[in-house]
Amino acid sequence: MKIIRWAHTAYAMFLFTILFLVAYPFFLIPIFFPKKFRLVGVVNRLWGRVLFPIAFVPYAIEHREKLERSKSYIFCPNHFSYLDIATMGLNPHPTIFVGKNDMQKIPLFGFMYRKLHIIVDRTQLKSRVATIKKSMEAIDEGKSLVIFPEGGIITEKEPVLHRFKDGAFRVAIEKQIPVVPVTIPYNWIILPANEFLLHRHRMKIIFHEPIDTRGLTLDDVASLREKVFRIIDNELKTQLKA
Repeated sequence: MKIIRWAHTAYAMFLFTILFLVAYPFFLIPIFFPKKFRLVGVVNRLWGRVLFPIAFVPYAIEHREKLERSKSYIFCPNHFSYLDIATMGLNPHPTIFVGKNDMQKIPLFGFMYRKLHIIVDRTQLKSRVATIKKSMEAIDEGKSLVIFPEGGIITEKEPVLHRFKDGAFRVAIEKQIPVVPVTIPYNWIILPANEFLLHRHRMKIIFHEPIDTRGLTLDDVASLREKVFRIIDNELKTQLKA
């Protein structure tokens, strides 16, 4: 019944807000002390681990290979739902996001997002170029990045992937760091982008084996992009058949 979904969504949003306010002072620490950037991942992970169970959104995390804590990675998930951002907060590897500038307008959350993550205005070439530069600087600082390679929720029909953009793969090759494909198969069912009402379904997030970029050059951007696309696309099809 739709009224139940409305109630569930309102309850989950209330919990999201309360937990964010509780977490906010801890986000201020890496804002004022940038060397404490790993705290961002810790707080996001705790936030997600508390939020999803009490919001009645069960989840499962699958790791196809253990990652090295000391290494930087670029995580590339599919993006069909606004829930994907919170889902990636469950990543055990500390990361920051590279994302659109829309969320910086949200009170309090926007300030935190702008200060701790890398924002891009995709309509402006200057902003896109600056984002590549900031992403490379973040890697030099020892950070890992989450980049949605579709560039936003722009698929024409879930769960069909939109063509990937080059940015994530260019940065990975320039910095010679691994790319981790991430498949989030069911979030478009749980929270459809065109409806914004929660549906009961188990959430799942699959971290695939990292793809080594050592020795690759910028001539290999397209082949790396297509390899990551195929991995996620095949996994989506497999999961949805199960």
